[in-house]
Amino acid sequence: QVQLVESGGGLVQAGGSLRLSCAASGRTVSDYRMGWFRQAPGKEREFVAEISRSGGSTYYSDSAKGRFTISRYNAKNTVYLQMNSLKPEDTAVYYCAASYKLVVTMTSSDFGSWGQGTQVTVSS
Repeated sequence: QVQLVESGGGLVQAGGSLRLSCAASGRTVSDYRMGWFRQAPGKEREFVAEISRSGGSTYYSDSAKGRFTISRYNAKNTVYLQMNSLKPEDTAVYYCAASYKLVVTMTSSDFGSWGQGTQVTVSS
C-alpha cells in the first residue's frame, strides 16, 4: 500500500495562493488515480480534485474549478494542488488520497490510501 505525506499548508490571506504537495512512498504513484479532499470543522469530507494516472485528465469540484489546479510528477512520486484566489471558505484540512479505480470517481470511499492531512487557513 502506498504511504502519502502532505505538506505546504499554512495561513494565507484571502486572495493569496498556496501549493500543496503529496509525496508518495512504498509504491509508485503512477499506479494510482490521485485525489485531493478537504474537511472543514463540523463538516463532512468533500472532494476537491482528481487526476488520472497519466495526468492527462483532471476533475474538480465546482468550488475548485478555475482556482485550483491538480498535477502530478510521477518521476518524483509527487502530486500537487496549486490553489489560487483563496477564500476564507477554503479553510480546511486538505488530504491527499490514492485510488486503484480505473475511471474517475470523485468519491472518498473509492480511495484506499490517505495522508495525514495539512491545514489550510485563509483569513479574511
